Amino acid sequence: MRRGFTILIADRNPRVRDFLKREMISEGYRVRLAGNGREVLQCVNSSEPPDLLILDLDLPDVGQTAILEEVQERMPTVPVVVHTFLSEYLNHPPILSNVALVEKEGTNIDSLKNVVLDVLRKSYPRRALPST
Repeated sequence: MRRGFTILIADRNPRVRDFLKREMISEGYRVRLAGNGREVLQCVNSSEPPDLLILDLDLPDVGQTAILEEVQERMPTVPVVVHTFLSEYLNHPPILSNVALVEKEGTNIDSLKNVVLDVLRKSYPRRALPST
């Protein structure tokens, strides 16, 4: 069941966070939100860390790739889906090799939903996830 998974959505734009929250809740996930790097680290370091992080690297209070590096250092088992404008990060090979990348496409987030489901299946093979 997807309900067993908690996703942390980190984006500087509150409208984007709320939109993604609604969409992910409608898919059956539990959702937590972060609007800056400090909130991401608080959530990741909590007693109940997320199962997956959807991260826009353009967060206030941190360098663009610094938050990703910090999360991967502190919680290397938490999978990350970078949800951003890809053209900004094509010259960052370390990012491309360590995370799933999904380009922001306005209000169509089908590709994001599919990547999230795929990453969860691969990261947690013993937990139940329905087929698409």
